[in-house]
Amino acid sequence: MPQLPDVAESVLLHARRDFPFLQTEMTVSEALDKIRREGVGERVIYFYAVDAEGKLAGVLPTRRLLTSPLDAPVSEIMIPRVIALPSSATVLDACEFFVLYKFFAFPVVDEQRRIVGVVDVSLFAEELLGAEEPVSRADEIFDVVGLHLAQMRGASAWRAFRHRFPWLLVTIATGVLAALLAGAFEGTLARSLIIAFFLTMVLGLNESVSMQSMALTLQTLRSATLERRWFWQTLRREVLNALLIGGACAVVVATVVLLWRGDAAGAVAIGVTLLVTLISAAIFGQTVPSLLHRFRLDPKIAAGPVTLALTDLTALACYFTIAHLVLE
Repeated sequence: MPQLPDVAESVLLHARRDFPFLQTEMTVSEALDKIRREGVGERVIYFYAVDAEGKLAGVLPTRRLLTSPLDAPVSEIMIPRVIALPSSATVLDACEFFVLYKFFAFPVVDEQRRIVGVVDVSLFAEELLGAEEPVSRADEIFDVVGLHLAQMRGASAWRAFRHRFPWLLVTIATGVLAALLAGAFEGTLARSLIIAFFLTMVLGLNESVSMQSMALTLQTLRSATLERRWFWQTLRREVLNALLIGGACAVVVATVVLLWRGDAAGAVAIGVTLLVTLISAAIFGQTVPSLLHRFRLDPKIAAGPVTLALTDLTALACYFTIAHLVLE
């Protein structure tokens, strides 16, 4: 079997630099003239547009450039949201990008978002990863990269253990803290058994909402660039959804408590808790994977334990505090 590359190598060692930049203020005709003058490298998949400061501003698939009107500005036909590899990325990071986003090439940018190179998937599939024959079909290309990526990640059980177990410790720590928190409110639980009866349901609803929000965020991060505007728009939508869900759940559960036990104080405590904590659960479900993605940690593995830990502890703290205030 071909020798696999050092996955910790800088992706810049494998980046191409034989490509022309297009300025956003150019027309299609001017862009084509520049491409003819400067030439292109061996593989041309996308053309990248830069602004007046030389920063990455958009991407132009070759087909779109060739079929657009000659007088059309590049700024109008380019795709402004570009997923780019940071110059600090490794070979493993690049492989994950190809498998995750299914694009044929990625620009590599520095801290000022200036392009310093381009990596394309055929390089990884045919040369870097040692495919025995050239790979041409799109699905086969990504299969090859995905296969070798799995080999890189799954080379040993010990490596997988070291990668995943630290995040499971978060769950263990959460359980211990939850037990200590429940012990601190032992008197509150003793005064109202209804609070203890619905504890599991409160935690279950919060975990469900946070996991739904987290799943939607992870799916969106696959195709969207993490920007401040996108973050706040998504957060606002999640909070509004959680407000509606929390209000509906609060009414339903409070009604059940009143009809079953006739406990108005318990119904208020549980209802208010659900309204407050389901909103916080949605916030955690959206912000935790976004922050992990921002700091280049693995959101797929780390987001679950961290999100559930924050959600459970917040739900318990709110539940016991509200119950204590209402039942006093």
